[in-house]
Amino acid sequence: MNTTQRVAIVTGAGRGIGRAMTLGLLAVGIRALGVDRDREPLDELAHLAAQRQAGGALGTLQADLTDERVIADILEATVTRFGRVDILVNNAGIGQGTIRPDNWKNPIRFWEVEPAHWRRFIAVHSTAPFLLSRLVAPRLIAQGWGRIVNVTTSLGTMTRGGYTPYGPTKAATEALTSVMAYDLEGTGVTANVLVPGGVTNTNIIPDASGFDRTKMLQPDIMAPPLQFLVSDAAAGVNGQRFLAAHWDTALPPAEAAAKAGAPAAWRSIATLPIVPR
Repeated sequence: MNTTQRVAIVTGAGRGIGRAMTLGLLAVGIRALGVDRDREPLDELAHLAAQRQAGGALGTLQADLTDERVIADILEATVTRFGRVDILVNNAGIGQGTIRPDNWKNPIRFWEVEPAHWRRFIAVHSTAPFLLSRLVAPRLIAQGWGRIVNVTTSLGTMTRGGYTPYGPTKAATEALTSVMAYDLEGTGVTANVLVPGGVTNTNIIPDASGFDRTKMLQPDIMAPPLQFLVSDAAAGVNGQRFLAAHWDTALPPAEAAAKAGAPAAWRSIATLPIVPR
């Protein structure tokens, strides 16, 4: 199957790294359904796709991932528009700045996080990726080919002080990716993690953070590693995490992957024997 026959779902597609990844998929001939909570960024994405002569390869769906009922709608919209699904990119995210805009200077302690904040972050960062992956996986397995790519965060951010609920809820999906990879072994479907690898110029980082946006990582760095992960060349790549900041586009993709990759989550200790307490 060539790439023009393949179809991807990308959540959080309207802005930032989601937009960059969606445009990156369209650039290599993969059709995509872009999902976002807000209509305006989806319209902007569609305009950019049209400028690149890829408008017909893009579908969009406005959906709030905190509502579990939209999960089935996402798959239905994809199959209705394109007839199939081959790739799932779980990217949608919420930043600490939605709780406190100056969180970089005034960190949020875990006891200051309202239960409603926790539930919202869990819904978007953990529950939605699980539910979408659970729904899509049987289709991918049945066709003997598929890719699931989860966008989490740097491992340090998962456990750093002041990062509840962002860090722990991203860590849940990091661990889920490793479990998924083990479960999918030998099916022709893979599950991997892709992260920028540092502070990135997206709306997750509020202006109140004080960062110079010109010195941040730029979202476009996510496209080359994603293009590799969804290619046939990555058939044997499973249960890995890739730092886009370490991806050297001057190298052949397989060499760049070897340089930028490592086991997802904590797979290096997952095979150790369980010691009874």
